Formats: sequence, structure tokens, C-alpha cells
Amino acid sequence: MIINRQQLIRKYVEFFKSKAHKEIPNSSLIPENDPTVLFTTAGMHPLVPFLLGEKHPLGKNLVGIQKCIRTGDIEEVGDEIHHTFFEMLGNWSLGSYWKKESIEYSVEFLTKELKISKQKISVTCFKGDSDAPKDIESAEIWKKKGIERIKFLPKKDNWWGPAGKIGPCGPDTEMFVNNIEIWNNVFMQYYKDINGKYLPAKQKNIDTGMGVERTIAILNNLKDNYLTECFLPLIKRIEEISKKKYANYKKEMRIIADHIKAAIFVINDGITPSNTEHGYILRRLIRRAIRYGYQIGVKENFTSKLIDSVIEIYPDYRELSKKRNELITELDREENKFRQTLERAINIFERITKDKKEISCKDSFLLYQSYGFPVEMIEEECKSRKIKFSRNEFENECKVHQELSRTASEGRFKSGLADNSKETTRLHTASHLLLAAIRKVFKDNSIYQKGSNITSERLRFDFNFPRKLTENELKEIEKEVNSNIQKGCPVIREEMTLTEAKKRGITGVFEHKYGEIVSVYTIGECSKEICTGPHVKNTCELGKFKIIKEESSSSGVRRIKAIVE
Repeated sequence: MIINRQQLIRKYVEFFKSKAHKEIPNSSLIPENDPTVLFTTAGMHPLVPFLLGEKHPLGKNLVGIQKCIRTGDIEEVGDEIHHTFFEMLGNWSLGSYWKKESIEYSVEFLTKELKISKQKISVTCFKGDSDAPKDIESAEIWKKKGIERIKFLPKKDNWWGPAGKIGPCGPDTEMFVNNIEIWNNVFMQYYKDINGKYLPAKQKNIDTGMGVERTIAILNNLKDNYLTECFLPLIKRIEEISKKKYANYKKEMRIIADHIKAAIFVINDGITPSNTEHGYILRRLIRRAIRYGYQIGVKENFTSKLIDSVIEIYPDYRELSKKRNELITELDREENKFRQTLERAINIFERITKDKKEISCKDSFLLYQSYGFPVEMIEEECKSRKIKFSRNEFENECKVHQELSRTASEGRFKSGLADNSKETTRLHTASHLLLAAIRKVFKDNSIYQKGSNITSERLRFDFNFPRKLTENELKEIEKEVNSNIQKGCPVIREEMTLTEAKKRGITGVFEHKYGEIVSVYTIGECSKEICTGPHVKNTCELGKFKIIKEESSSSGVRRIKAIVE
């Protein structure tokens, strides 16, 4: 079946809407409710509170498309299928239908809507272990629907979660078309507790995911995702800029296309390049793309020249066009910085190899890691100067550092809703009081949240403000928050249309992400906000609020870090 990106998305969403699902909007790449990760890596991240039992304003059956970023396998980008940025189609049951309906929907969509023959479909199911039994139930449902090729695989292949050390999890069943994975249905029927035990979940959920890029490739009989319309305009533009052919430089052009597309979407969601957290990942993506551009002969700024191709691929993300000038500014600024760094790297290379016949593994890795000097450039420079360079030793050093980086990344955000909902719930509620206090102290309701990150230890809250706050101002803000805590204000949740909420002057973060019906949380007389996060029942549950730091987050944005004791 020949189908394009927008046709697939609409077909999927309309199919599940016909099955009594409500469409939810595409959320930000920066998770609001799950600090266990830097970026939204799956469609379930915006739904974390609802998977844990909170009522969703649109009901129990949901469908949507979610933009995602995954950087865990960034080194694998360059083959036909790996991507940093991708879109994920998903349908969810929050304590509603179960395995039978989920699998039946999948068979119907694949065979009737996408016209895929049952003979081409194979599936995998969980084979069972000491924590959970073999998923015979799913296999029997598949058989009844005419799918005969079924394989049982262990937990590492057919089990999802939890996202942190504890939380919802369960077996999954994966679907393949001609041995290529197309869809995954997760059955969240367990809850892993702090002792590592898998207990029956209080609310059983269905969480599914179908990658848009891979599905488009399968349906259009393409083995290379980069030849689909999701990437082809980018690839053609890179060919024009480099005056090289994709057929001869596939790896390099795939990396450039993937990384710059991802960078554009990250910048679009309010992140700028830096040396920490989200900004560090963004900087790494941009600089890695520039390095590979350098390798195929692009010696001048080119990253911002790819923006229009991304806008062409994603006309439904209208905000990309609106932020075009901002995207150009950020990419050009970072590319200028990095090209200066590359020049310094060449000077450093000349200094450390002066009068030497060999470059050490330590020095070559320093050039690569700290100055972004591509290994191919190290090889070329060594060759031209007749300096010995061991590529094998260099790659072994890279593997050691990649493993250290991966381990550090996994442990970096070990808290969050998935791990400790009580503490993060208190801090999430406190963030509402903080915004209300900031607005009251400065008598300015145009101040709004620019981002937040909440762990079980502290809250981090970003807001628009042109200058550093004084000590007295911070004390006033802290005093106002604690005053509302001491009043014992009730926290009341209401559901209403987004239009009605706006009429009442109620605001929220990233308003474009909300659906037709929204949850509004009112805290006494001080705060009224649209929100999807978890909240306490009364502010008296919070304890004492204390600001521990105030600093700049980016131009025109301040950051407050605080705790509750």
C-alpha cells in the first residue's frame, strides 16, 4: 500500500476514534510529568499521571501522535532505521479494555486499513519467568485472529518498564511485517515495588507504539527510512549543498539529516545549546552533524540551510514556520562557535604532534571528545604528516567512554513520578504556589512558566523575567508560598473546555498541547491553572517551602530551585 506520512497519521487516528478513542494533542519534547528522562522518548510520557491512576479529562480510551527524541543509541544513527527524532503513533486504555480488544484492533488496522496480508505478519509474546507467567492469553488471541507465526521471547525482548526503579510495567507483544517490527502493544498489568516484587497493578493499562518513519518505509516497500518523504527533502538538500551523491555518502548524510531535524525540533521547544542537560544533547547533535558535513567537504555554515526542508516535511507543525528566524539564529550561532573550535583543534593537533612520530590514544581521544575533532580528520592529518595513529586503540577508548556515559545517563534522573510519586506530587503542587507568589510579588500576571523539572528531592522552575532577583524579592516569594501552605488551602480539580478556561483567564503551560477538555486545578484563592500533573488534596500536606537557588536559565528566563521540608 502506497501511503504518505500525513495519510498514515490521519488513518490511524480516525480508526481509533471510530473505536471510541479521544484524540490527545502532541506534547512538548520536554517532559512535564516525568523527570526520569531528559526528553519525551515515547507517547506514554505525557500520560504518566494517568497511567498511575489519575483521571484523564478526555476519558479512558485515547489515541494520538507524539514527537519523540531518543539519544541512547546516538552512535547507531547512520544505518537505515535508527533515528534520534521520530514520531510515534499510539493508542491507550487507562483501566478500560484489555488484551483481547487491543490485539483485535491491531489486526483490524494492519489488515483492513493498511491492507497487509496476514501471511506477512508475525508476532512475539512474553515467554514467562519467575516474576510473571508465560503470556499464553495473548498468543491465543492472535491465533483466533488468524496470525499463525508466534514466537515467545524473554523479558529483555518482550517486557516494558518500569520507567524508573518502581512503577507500572508488564509484558508486551510485538508485531512484524516481513520480519521488520511495525507495532508494539504493552500490557501494564504489574507494579514493581521498592523491594523488586511484581505486584498486580491497581489499574491495568494498554500502551502501544507504532513508529511513523518505519511504517511508511514498510508500506512503500523501502528498506531505507531515509528514502521516505520523512527524510528525502533533507537528503536532497544536503546533496545540493555538498555537491555529493547520497549513494556514495549514506552514513554521513543520514547522520546530518537526522541530527539537524532533531535539533530543529528541540530548539522549537525552547531549548538552546549549552553544556548541561537538554542543551548539552542539543549541542552534541548540532556539532556531530557539522563534523560529518566537514567530512563530505562542507566547509561553510550549512545547518540553517536545512530548516526549510524540515518545514516542508512537517507542514502540520505550524510553529516551525513561525519560529524560522529563531531557528536560523540558534543554528548559525552554534555552528560559528563550533567552527572556531575546530580551528583551535587543528592548532592543538599541530602542537601535541610536533616532533612526534605517533599520536597517543589519550591525545587523539582528547581531540575527539573535547574539541569535536572527527576521527577521520585525525587520520587524515596524521597521514599527511606521516604520524602513526592506531584506529583500533582509539575505538576501544571510545567504547569505554560510551559505556561510562551511558551508565551516568541512566543514573542521572533516577527519581521522578515513576520512582516516588508522593514527594514529586508535593513539589509539583508547590510549583503552582511558586508561580502565583512570583506574580503577586511583582504584580505581573504576564509572568508564566517556561519549563520545570521535578525530582523527589527538589523542584526546578523556569519563568520569564529580565533580571536577577534580589535577596529581598526571593524572601518575599518564599514567604508568600509558605503563607498559602499554612492556610491549608484545598486543591480542587475541575474539568472544562479549553475555551471556557481561557474565558475565565485560566492559563497553563504550552497551551497548544491540551485537548478539547482540560483539567483545571484551583488552590484556595491564590492559584488557578490548567495542568496534567499530580497534586496533593490540601496545601497543608506540603511542609515548609524553601528556595535554595536562583539563577539564569537562558536569555530572559530565570530559574528557581526549591525544596519542601
